[in-house]
Amino acid sequence: MTVVLYSTILYSMEVEEIKTYGGFLISQIKQLQGRAFEKMLKESGIDAFNGAQGRILYVLWERESLTISEIGHLTSLAKTTLTGMLDRMEESGLVERTADKKNRRQVIISITDKARRYKEEYDSVSERMNELFYKGFKKEEVDVFEDMLRHIIGNLEE
Repeated sequence: MTVVLYSTILYSMEVEEIKTYGGFLISQIKQLQGRAFEKMLKESGIDAFNGAQGRILYVLWERESLTISEIGHLTSLAKTTLTGMLDRMEESGLVERTADKKNRRQVIISITDKARRYKEEYDSVSERMNELFYKGFKKEEVDVFEDMLRHIIGNLEE
């Protein structure tokens, strides 16, 4: 039996059950990051959208308009998840839907002026989050770490 110390709580796991902890740790990071990011958004006075919706806005700030499929690909959010999120964002005036002029069956999601006003503050929150992520890391360590994460993403996309 192996004992792992994590966040001051002892977890007891049999070696046969879990031989590596990468997936578990990534899941923990995702949960902790989500909470920290939501807190930073609130502290910055951003209450018009949550962190997950911010991921959608982030790609729209870069591209202005995208199809739902493109947003899904760029954010790794499932189409079923996106539909509800986009409904709420449209109701809040952050995005608007229009039919594609070339393909009327295709829906284009565009960012609104209201959402554009949040970009600078959102970028500031993102920068603070990155500083928290990499506190105590050397640049070379960050580069290697992010290369490894990209490799894992590639493995999962196969």
